[in-house]
Amino acid sequence: MDVALFVTQLLVVLGCIVMGTRSSGVGLGLWGGAGVAILVFVFRLVPGAPPVDALLIVLAVVLASSMMQSAGGIDWMVSVAAKLIARNPKQITLVAPLVSFLFSVGAGTSNILYPLLPVIQDLSYRNGVRPSRPLSLSVVATGVALACSPVSAAMAAMVTLTDTAPWNFELVDILKVTIPAAIVGIVLSSIVVNKLGKEIADDPEIQARIASGEIPAPSANAAAVQAEVTVTKTGRNAAIIFLLGVAAIVCFGLFKGLRPLDADGGPIAMTPIIEIVMFVVGTLILVICRPKVSEIPTMSVFKAGMVSAIALFGLAWLTDTFLGAHSEAIAGGVGGLVTAAPWIFALGVFLVCVLTTSQSTATRTIVPIGLAAGIPLGLLTGMWAGAFAGIYLLPTNGSQIAAANFDHSGSTKLGTKLVDHSFFLPSIILAVTTIAAGALFGMVWG
Repeated sequence: MDVALFVTQLLVVLGCIVMGTRSSGVGLGLWGGAGVAILVFVFRLVPGAPPVDALLIVLAVVLASSMMQSAGGIDWMVSVAAKLIARNPKQITLVAPLVSFLFSVGAGTSNILYPLLPVIQDLSYRNGVRPSRPLSLSVVATGVALACSPVSAAMAAMVTLTDTAPWNFELVDILKVTIPAAIVGIVLSSIVVNKLGKEIADDPEIQARIASGEIPAPSANAAAVQAEVTVTKTGRNAAIIFLLGVAAIVCFGLFKGLRPLDADGGPIAMTPIIEIVMFVVGTLILVICRPKVSEIPTMSVFKAGMVSAIALFGLAWLTDTFLGAHSEAIAGGVGGLVTAAPWIFALGVFLVCVLTTSQSTATRTIVPIGLAAGIPLGLLTGMWAGAFAGIYLLPTNGSQIAAANFDHSGSTKLGTKLVDHSFFLPSIILAVTTIAAGALFGMVWG
């Protein structure tokens, strides 16, 4: 192998990722496509395979999710989550992240967290809990949630990589590792995060705001704030239809006998199953709940999903082109390092999440390297899930900014030095605990 040529092409890939990160949004996909052009026309590499299966899953899921949101389903789910959090205000640093996690798993998106942020802030402050604790961990918990959701873009990318020969590691095999690992990680992290920062009574900044009348003193007797959403019967029905679709996908994954047969007489793969179920879900919501179809492109879930799809298309195509040309060298070189020290794989996923703030991009970029290196699928999956916390290592995400703005006490900070914000330590703590738990569960059940 020509080392200089390999390094030059790698720099092209990394350069495009960096430029895409600076552009953000659809810029990630555009720079990925530009990178493919450079590798193909300048270096004469064979174009890799565009991530068609993953893209089709994302499109089907985004369509169904947007139908649910338009019908009011997201609002109904938020109202339920708010009630669950309000029942245990003293344990909010544990309860709020777990509820945020579970509802993000069900919805397949972390966008559900936004309306919950004022609820979490208000309940924690009223009960004398430093708001930055539950707010920061709730935000970070939605990151690892997407490694546990059957209908997230990241899971779509993962399934299309592992649910093929010779691995045949299906959706259920992934979920039985990622879900318990994430729950253990959140529980352990809540214990540590609950000690971060000064108590409200000992924080001079908060006490100064109270003394000046800028904010009231904590009062647990005050009426709990409710999520500022409109709850309707139609929204409830849409959410139930969507969640039943998620349950159906899990059932098809668990029981292969329920699936139709392919041309070879075996059960068809989960990729078309997910796509079919999501189209049926969207159609049922359309017929029963009658959302305005013209509003679908304006839904926040639809917009975020389309951006994710474009970013996934460009960057995944770029990395597949590069990896396809150098698979033997990577398997023997980088793969050797990963085999000797599997944590390097987790670090790779974590760092790409930091750079791109996209779990699906990190999946398509790093997981093929782990597969080529021969990391056991269970171990790989467990580390993959925990590394998703990396998207919140830097204070650049919308939910982080929203959490800081909703925290009227001022305890949740975005910082000024990239590492002095309220989400930095929770991101690392949740990543470490979830990766450790995932590695353990992966080795036992993978």
